[in-house]
Amino acid sequence: MLQNSYIDESLYEFLPIGALAIFLGAAVMVANGSERAKRAGWIIPATFSVLFLAWSLFTLAKEGLAGVWVEHTRNAWGNQIWFDLLLALGIGWALLLPRGRAVGMRPWPWLALLLATGSVGLLAILARCLFLEERIAEQTRRQ
Repeated sequence: MLQNSYIDESLYEFLPIGALAIFLGAAVMVANGSERAKRAGWIIPATFSVLFLAWSLFTLAKEGLAGVWVEHTRNAWGNQIWFDLLLALGIGWALLLPRGRAVGMRPWPWLALLLATGSVGLLAILARCLFLEERIAEQTRRQ
């Protein structure tokens, strides 16, 4: 495991606020139909997937794999966060699955990624789906 010196512990109080600010900024851009968000397309979820994967790998190296389950079984809040994660992943999966199938994505490998990585996988699924939709739309425009 990594030593605690890799990150200042006080950042743990700031990081959730920063993440919320980024989420709200992206959510408002998408809700407003921002041209910037449309142009970025699949790049936004792909970038978030890579960044969150990097954070997840850092956390696994620092805290170990066992911490994942310990945190979700520690108390009522841990259970609540686990339930919330499963519900959000289920909603995302249900909404993305038809779109993914429509562009030729096979569901089983993506479901395995989703179950193994949570939101990292969900963001990767979204990025791939948007990429394929964009590519198909571009091919259609050329014809």
